[in-house]
Amino acid sequence: MKFRPCIDLHNGKVKQIVGGSLADGQEPETNFVSEQSPAWYAELYKSDGLTGGHVIKLGSGNDEAAREALAAWPGGLQVGGGITADNAAEWLEAGAAQVIVTSTIFRNGRLDSDRLNQLVTKIGKERLVLDLSCRKKDGQYFVVTDRWQTFTEIAVDAGSLSQLSESCCEFLVHGVDVEGKQQGMDEELIQLLAAHSPIPCVYAGGVRSFDDLARLDGVGQGRIDVTIGSALDLFGGSMPYRDVVGFCRSN
Repeated sequence: MKFRPCIDLHNGKVKQIVGGSLADGQEPETNFVSEQSPAWYAELYKSDGLTGGHVIKLGSGNDEAAREALAAWPGGLQVGGGITADNAAEWLEAGAAQVIVTSTIFRNGRLDSDRLNQLVTKIGKERLVLDLSCRKKDGQYFVVTDRWQTFTEIAVDAGSLSQLSESCCEFLVHGVDVEGKQQGMDEELIQLLAAHSPIPCVYAGGVRSFDDLARLDGVGQGRIDVTIGSALDLFGGSMPYRDVVGFCRSN
């Protein structure tokens, strides 16, 4: 199990936001606003040799902050938020190891295969991460888009994970219903990903303790990497960053 650090950006600041609270025309529910710059976090992750972390632009007004982070750890971070086939190469040139996409390939609630194929053609599947962040409805997980507000028709299951793995190098999956709440993980989702994802997969959502980390490693069969937001001391939480890095490396 590998620890994947994060830099979530909102209005140009590093923040931690409660999953599902982002919506047009209103301020999201915010757990933490950092006094440190995006570059400060990127340089910390670089000094500890942590690769595969992600910079997420939560809405507009975050491009400059994202570029600052990528410049501080070139080739060490992924970037997501507003990525399309038209600008993906630009973000890779800015220093991103991979780009992360969701909404651009899910249109009108369905997978837009043409857009996905266009991305793969332009940058290659090895530079593409698909964000399959999801919420549960009628007993099944469905990919959500538009700041996690809109349900698509794409269920996260063995079939979709197999199909989509042919077009990307890994998946990033937030358990949106538990994201940012520090109320525990979505173990059912972790188990599903471990059983059916044929490529590397990163889980985020609800990790609040080292017991959770140990359980994630077990339920995830050692196959699921983890990112931690609000529970980490870097973002106002109680889990020491250094101890998290050490724990994940030892596992």
